[in-house]
Amino acid sequence: MQTQTTGKVRGIIANLVTIEVDGPVAQNEICFIHLGDTQLMAEVIKVAGKNAQAQVFESTRGLRVGDHVTFNGHLLEVALGPGLLSSNYDGLQNNLATMEGVFLKRGEYTEPIDRKKRWDFEPLAQKGDTVTAGDWLGQVMEGWMVHRIMVPFVMTGTYTIEEITSQGSYTVDQKIATLKDGDGKSHEVTMVQRWPVKRAITAYKEKPRPDKVMETGVRTIDTFNPIAEGGTGFIPGPFGSGKTVLQHALAKQAEADIIVMAACGERANEVVEIFTEFPKLIDARTNRHLMERTTIICNTSNMPVAAREASVYTAITICEYYRAMGHRALLLADSTSRWAQALREMSNRMEELPGQDAFPMDLPAIISNFYSRAGIVKLNNGQTGSVTIIGTVSPAGGNLKEPVTESTQKATRCFYALSQNRADRKRYPAIDPMDSYSKYLEYPEIMSYYAEKVGPDWIGKILEGKNYVRRGKEAYEQINILGDDGVPLDYHISYWKSELIDFIILQQDAFDDIDASTPMERQVYMYSKVIDVCRMQVAFEDFEECSAFYKKLINLFRQMNYQEFHSDEFKRYETEIEEHLTQKVQA
Repeated sequence: MQTQTTGKVRGIIANLVTIEVDGPVAQNEICFIHLGDTQLMAEVIKVAGKNAQAQVFESTRGLRVGDHVTFNGHLLEVALGPGLLSSNYDGLQNNLATMEGVFLKRGEYTEPIDRKKRWDFEPLAQKGDTVTAGDWLGQVMEGWMVHRIMVPFVMTGTYTIEEITSQGSYTVDQKIATLKDGDGKSHEVTMVQRWPVKRAITAYKEKPRPDKVMETGVRTIDTFNPIAEGGTGFIPGPFGSGKTVLQHALAKQAEADIIVMAACGERANEVVEIFTEFPKLIDARTNRHLMERTTIICNTSNMPVAAREASVYTAITICEYYRAMGHRALLLADSTSRWAQALREMSNRMEELPGQDAFPMDLPAIISNFYSRAGIVKLNNGQTGSVTIIGTVSPAGGNLKEPVTESTQKATRCFYALSQNRADRKRYPAIDPMDSYSKYLEYPEIMSYYAEKVGPDWIGKILEGKNYVRRGKEAYEQINILGDDGVPLDYHISYWKSELIDFIILQQDAFDDIDASTPMERQVYMYSKVIDVCRMQVAFEDFEECSAFYKKLINLFRQMNYQEFHSDEFKRYETEIEEHLTQKVQA
């Protein structure tokens, strides 16, 4: 019988502890350092001979050389089962609601799932069925969301259902099925299972390329730079450029069943804002509280750096768990820059060879590995599920050439650059239409999706609109340098066409009930009308006449944005636009 590995503390550098061990240990294994009556959780991040280096998830104040350490023999894991939704966790999946006091106590670890609550179980499989990891055995209702109870992901091979519990009310620890493996050994299954966070859950049949667009209700994303369901994107931007409001809009309006918010190292006041505002948000699709289908993973910047890394992996594991149920999960990670800074601190303490800006040399690989866990999958039963990841990056000084931004840009397919200039001019969302892009527009699967759902000329219209905006920006720079009278009239026309697209399509009022979220049908209708106006060849006497014409046009279109689609008021403004255009053409 193998005895438990133990060790002694031999060195301490902040939250990096060197331990001399008396037995075998594994990379990423969890250990507990005994500080009096308190046990501090740590994770092994490097093994060299009889010494292991571990990152401690708590403050190491008071820790001394010679303190006792015990190793658990398992990796950093999360509990997966009913009750995850509507919960607030830290990076180690401690339930913040059940912790004592206002401040987190060192060494206090709480159960993430309520072990006493009873759930109404309904079996989906039958005795004698053959199952594998991830197959659905039954289901419970988690609020109004269906929560599948699955064969644990750690079970490899094929199993036969020997016994399955009848419909009834049970706790998560009660047996709901007995499975028999090929050797005839029986395994009891409950509603809860554990899974190591740094390993991707692969209980599915295949993982094809994304073939469908995820609608967000945000025009500048859906129309100009769409993100695919199961895709990846990130939002870099300086402070005060609207990242938080944009994330709230995505959480409320995106076509996703499950929302997981990972606050990995944000300032405490920003995390408090999430806790206070998120429970108040109303789900635009169901008119219920958004929190009912949301899980928040929280680690503020003043918590130990190691816990920041744990928070992003805990969040993505929960997303993968719900994906295995056939749900569409959306992970909003804010901000991955803090996670990268935590990696840099640990790398420096371990005296590893530094890369650019002292970040670890393998930073691009770590970020790519994280984003690679997104995707749409086909489950064993033919159903599909997806995980879409949208992270935010807070580059110092808004510098988009720093290592975290560049590494994330290589790993993701959508790039939504927030512009300080647009934010200062109150043009929200402040996504820069020139710097931003979506590589999904080049995917044949997405091209086919648009050709079927919208029309064969839709992507051509998107590129045409981007060209109008680009030419308008160039014209604006020339007008700024040479003055209104110093450039040809065509420059003014190009500029005002780009302004028309900017004001009507790219800008959106997140605080208006109608304009906050725009369905794809309405986006196609409005964008097509705007492009038709841009294609019109209109002559003007001077730049003042040109300016007056387009300003009135912009005002009428903006009023349309605030009206119910196809309502009488909507049609009235549409008629005014037609009359305004007809008068000019006839003139």
